[in-house]
Amino acid sequence: MGVWEAMEKLNTLVDESDPDTDLSQIEHLLQTAESIRRDGKPDWMQLVGLVHDLGKLLFFLGAEGQWDVVGDTFPVGCAFSELNIYPETFEDNVDSTHPVYKTKCGVYEEGCGVEKLMISWGHDEYMYLVASKFSTLPKEALAMIRFHSFYPWHRENAYSHFMAPGDEELLAAVRDFNPYDLYSKADKPIVVEDVKEYYQGLIAKYFAPVVEW
Repeated sequence: MGVWEAMEKLNTLVDESDPDTDLSQIEHLLQTAESIRRDGKPDWMQLVGLVHDLGKLLFFLGAEGQWDVVGDTFPVGCAFSELNIYPETFEDNVDSTHPVYKTKCGVYEEGCGVEKLMISWGHDEYMYLVASKFSTLPKEALAMIRFHSFYPWHRENAYSHFMAPGDEELLAAVRDFNPYDLYSKADKPIVVEDVKEYYQGLIAKYFAPVVEW
């Protein structure tokens, strides 16, 4: 299945964790991409806007519900940050009392780099793995996809002790993308046929014709 076909399949899903809009996923993806395009950002970033939530296809691929597909993400294998959303809920997680996982660095080393972290599973990590294998998107684009729900890091500055040289650039990229994800949503939908040809061209430029989802 190609990227555009995947978007059409996702079109029946409304993200229950998103309070900002009742629009379908394809409309949100197009609104995000069009906002980035209007601001004259690189075409690869426009494409990130288009595909960043495609990992929500997991909902149709055996997920138990939306809870294991959407929502904020965080690293596992180290102490949970108090800056994670609903931090009190982590008290019931067995990792919070594990002799290694409850420590500041856990299984990692300080300064190991955020790309070395194992991030909680969800649509971000899934789409990152897909894009890593089936696209030629630059590393900044992959960071935008992988970390766009990693709010403890890119909004609250948590887990910064894991950052390595070069991670500041990745953080800046994610922060550059985040407002488009959050604030480009409007209740007036984009006419898909008006922009379809343009975005199919971007997909063809950066993605394989067939993607193994």
